[in-house]
Amino acid sequence: MLPDLPTLLLVRLGVDVLIAGAFWTLMRRYPAIGGPGWWSLGGLISILGSVALMSRSGGAGPLVAAASAVMLFGAHGCAWLGLRSYLRVPMPWRTLGTVFGVHAALQVGVALHSDGSGPPQIIYAVAGLVLVALVLRDLVGLKAQNTTREFHELTLVTLAEGLLLLLAVAWMVYRRQSLDQVSAGFMLAFLLTKFLRTLIFSALVSLRLRQDAERARKAIAEREADSRALVTNLGAGVVVFRPDRSIVSANNAARRFFGWPIDDSGRAGVPPLTEWRVMREDGTRMPRHEVPFERVLATGQPVTDLMGGFQRGRGGAVRWAVGSAYPENDAIGGLRHVVFTFVDITSLKQAQQQQHLLETQLAQSQKMEALGTLAGGVAHDFNNILAAILGNADLARQDISPGAPARESLHEISNAARRGRELVRQILAFSRQQPLARTPVRPGAIVAETCSLLRSVIAPHVQLVQQVPPRHHAILADPTQLGQVLLNLGTNAVHALLGRPGRIEFQAADVAPDDPALPSAVAQACRDSGLGAVRISVSDDGCGMDESTRARMFEPFFTTKVVGQGTGLGLPVVLGIVEAHGGAIVVDSNPGAGTTFTLYFPATAEQPAPSLLLCAGVAQAEDGTMTAFTSGDNQPPPDHSAEQSVMPDDLSNTPRHILYLDDDDTLVFLVRRLLERRGYKVTALTDQQEAIDAVRAQPDGFHLLITDYNMPGMSGIDVAREVLLINPRLPVAVASGYISDELQAEAQAAGVIEVVFKTDAVEAFCEVVARLVNPPRPA
Repeated sequence: MLPDLPTLLLVRLGVDVLIAGAFWTLMRRYPAIGGPGWWSLGGLISILGSVALMSRSGGAGPLVAAASAVMLFGAHGCAWLGLRSYLRVPMPWRTLGTVFGVHAALQVGVALHSDGSGPPQIIYAVAGLVLVALVLRDLVGLKAQNTTREFHELTLVTLAEGLLLLLAVAWMVYRRQSLDQVSAGFMLAFLLTKFLRTLIFSALVSLRLRQDAERARKAIAEREADSRALVTNLGAGVVVFRPDRSIVSANNAARRFFGWPIDDSGRAGVPPLTEWRVMREDGTRMPRHEVPFERVLATGQPVTDLMGGFQRGRGGAVRWAVGSAYPENDAIGGLRHVVFTFVDITSLKQAQQQQHLLETQLAQSQKMEALGTLAGGVAHDFNNILAAILGNADLARQDISPGAPARESLHEISNAARRGRELVRQILAFSRQQPLARTPVRPGAIVAETCSLLRSVIAPHVQLVQQVPPRHHAILADPTQLGQVLLNLGTNAVHALLGRPGRIEFQAADVAPDDPALPSAVAQACRDSGLGAVRISVSDDGCGMDESTRARMFEPFFTTKVVGQGTGLGLPVVLGIVEAHGGAIVVDSNPGAGTTFTLYFPATAEQPAPSLLLCAGVAQAEDGTMTAFTSGDNQPPPDHSAEQSVMPDDLSNTPRHILYLDDDDTLVFLVRRLLERRGYKVTALTDQQEAIDAVRAQPDGFHLLITDYNMPGMSGIDVAREVLLINPRLPVAVASGYISDELQAEAQAAGVIEVVFKTDAVEAFCEVVARLVNPPRPA
């Protein structure tokens, strides 16, 4: 038995109140979902319609019935509008307005001209069918986009509602009975469909919430994936720590920095950092309280722009980074993670170290260049002074009797002058202002000769070892100067033993052109030639050098010996000669662990002469410098007696006429006395133009012209050009305190037959003159 109509209307009224309240709450909570607002409005309008229906059942007039029908139709229209708003499709204002207007007009018109028993209900049913058709059109049209169970159920409920409306129309038309007679049954059926539709609308809201949540989760997952990919592929390193110092994740840059396996997830294969030592910028180990992670744990504050080095164990390579660390807290403020970000600056640090090394080398080169320039300026005047001292001392010895007490004093004057001359030679050697006679030589022969010389002067308890392969590349070198280098290094090795038994070892070996040990200064030349290089090493197991000594060992006049035992020019001479040969030096030394000097020279394809060895007649000079042996330390040089003044090579009775030009009066006086004692006719001048005029006055009156090179106004080369224009057959020699390759080339181009090294112009001057003025006769 069905309940009566008033009861059903009360139930309908209660359902409408619940629907309006529920959808109002959903609208307020989820304003982005368009449907609940319209459905709540539909519930309010349905409440008014239900109240109107209750009034009509209480005896209200036909206008109230028409109003209730219009409001109930409006409630269904709001449900349709809510559905379209939910589906985010354009609102059908024109269609709904037309249907709603026609329905309202018909309802009011019929209510004014009838008793309201039949036609108003038919009009409502027909209008409801039109609305159902519009809803079904939307549901079927959007079927491809909305295939969820909720839309299928809504379609079925809408079809059921349409069938009920068709049945109601058929009942009223064919049975010609008022709907009021069976209104309780239809009201119950419509109430059920309304309740089902409300449940489906609620399910649709839940569906939209789930869809939005799923989209939000996907968006968050995509953002997280993008962020993870960005962090993983970031050029800067990122390491995330837990408060217990374990590692949560590390990106690829951090993994490459620490040598961990690469993993795109950033989680697998991350070992602990306990095996790494954190270093300060000065190379010392960083205290624990200064480590960024520990500082963040202790203070809870970020640490920024901190430079440090990371060294794996002891003795491992140090990798440098500039980094920052900051805390990552949870929702209640507790420390969740410590994030350490850093940039690898190892290459920059290495570049800075290389720059510092180059700056040091540049400073050393500038010192050498400055001293070389000073040597060039001093050599001319100083050599003239030394030559005058040595020459006049020699002449004075000739003028006194062999047993005169003054001979010892003259001997000491000569020895002092020779030491001064040797000092100038060392300065010129280290500043590379001595001439190089580079020829193909095998370093092994020079090593053997050097060891032979050293063996005669070192103590028996010093073991001298040489390791030279039977066949090795030749190099282009001046044998005498290369021997000077090895003898200097060998002498320094003897000094490093401090008188104790020890071992000194000379080695020579070939080096491939692609050997990574080759210094850059030599590597390029070796790669260009494809021949590689020759390595010569001199090692000892003596006292070694500390860092400060190594930094200054090539500085001129720097010495660790006591005053009077060294000039500090031994190693600068070595450096100057090696670099003049296009080579390089590598030094390995530590206190108490000995020293190894390794020399690298580019190899040459030229073959040396079979009998080429180190020039004989070399001895050890002060501070390990090799020089020409002239006399013993305590033996005076040989006297030049009157009998020695006769020139044995001169077969003519006419004395040879020598023209000597120098701007130093002292040397002019000395040279004239020296040559005249040997039977030469000498014209000694101090003015360049006078010398040229003398030759012009007597073009064939001179057998030899010797001129100084460095003179104010015209140089010796200029004088030679002018003189040779007058008499091209006149032998011309130029004397200079320092001889460069450029000077020799210029002299040769001007027609000069020889460039005489001026420091030898005292003892060997007469021999040079005899050789030049009496050329060998052709066979």
